[in-house]
Amino acid sequence: MTTLKPGSILLGTTRPAELRAWYIKTLAPEFTGEGAIDLGGFLLVIDGRDDVEAKNNEPVRTIINFHVDDFDAVEAQLNAAGVEWISVEDRAKGKFGTFADPDGNYLQIIEWKKDA
Repeated sequence: MTTLKPGSILLGTTRPAELRAWYIKTLAPEFTGEGAIDLGGFLLVIDGRDDVEAKNNEPVRTIINFHVDDFDAVEAQLNAAGVEWISVEDRAKGKFGTFADPDGNYLQIIEWKKDA
């Protein structure tokens, strides 16, 4: 049996151009071009849809996590991009920072403790 490897995620939105611009500015400022946004080999596909709400009413249902080696440096990069933090907290297993995109989808940066 083959273990499947995730390759991309699709975000449906009522405002694809705005959401795409936000993701590029916030997570991939060096990205150029059309199509899927490459986030280190994992692709983010943003699709305009008329069958979704403008805001995600259940943002904790799915959270996109980014594992980082230097939380403070990534936090500073995201602050410079204008991210509004929902929470930043030290937990038993590491440091977690949660923020939302313009549609209300949650994202997190996580620096795992080495001994956790």
